[in-house]
Formats: sequence, C-alpha cells, structure tokens
Amino acid sequence: MSDLRELYQEVILDHNRSPRNFGPLEGADLHADGHNPLCGDKLRVAVKVDAGIVSDIRFEGSGCAISKASASLMTEGIKGKTLDDVRTLFDRFHRLVTDRTAPPDDNLGKLRVFAGVRDYPARVKCAILAWHTLLAAVDDNQDPVSTE
Repeated sequence: MSDLRELYQEVILDHNRSPRNFGPLEGADLHADGHNPLCGDKLRVAVKVDAGIVSDIRFEGSGCAISKASASLMTEGIKGKTLDDVRTLFDRFHRLVTDRTAPPDDNLGKLRVFAGVRDYPARVKCAILAWHTLLAAVDDNQDPVSTE
C-alpha cells in the first residue's frame, strides 16, 4: 500500500507542477466550465472532435493539486477515444474514486493512483470536477458544472 501512496504522491506532484494539455484550445467543438466551491477549483475543458473521436483536448483554470492532476491525466487518457469511450471511462473513474467496494480496474492505467481519494470525500470532489466538466462538454450541456 505504501508503494501506491508513493506513486500517488509522485504522479499528483508531477501533473500539478507540469500539467499536460493545459491552456486554451483554438477551434474547440465542445467546451464546458466547472467549479468546486469547497476547494475553489475552477476550470474549463475544451474538446476537438473529428469523426466522433477526441482529436484534442485541453483544460485551463486554477485549482488544487488533485484537481489539476486529475484534469491533466484525464486529458491524456481520452485523446483518441470515441465519445462513447469517454463516457465509459468517466463511469469507471467515477466508480474508482467513489465506490470503496469497487475492485481494482487495471484498464485505468495511471488513473488508478486516485483510488485512495475515495477515503477523503472532500478530495473526491477535486478529483471528479474535470471529469464532470468533460461529460458536460461531451453532452453539449452549457450549464456550469458544480460539485455542490
């Protein structure tokens, strides 16, 4: 278990310091805004879709280390996926961080490091903000996403 904690800390710190796919995305087909009032996280997710496949995704905004790392890893994990695959990955990640009885999901790759977040309800909201915002973008829902 301590190996997972060390990996968690390493991955979170790395993606917080150097978030991948961070910044505006010109010509985005889909976008949504999200806010976690509890922690103060605010972000925008922008997605380019070509023939039903995510060709590019970026996020911008500010937030805690968990929020930024989750958004960064999310963007890496969904490039090249269909919109249906994105929804499936959302469900798997959501289950990982909220369901204490969920078995390990080896198909989540690096995202598995967020499994420990489920023991800290306030941190769960930080981890899922980007994902709920992504889902709103994919569903073309322009209402701002809130974790409250």
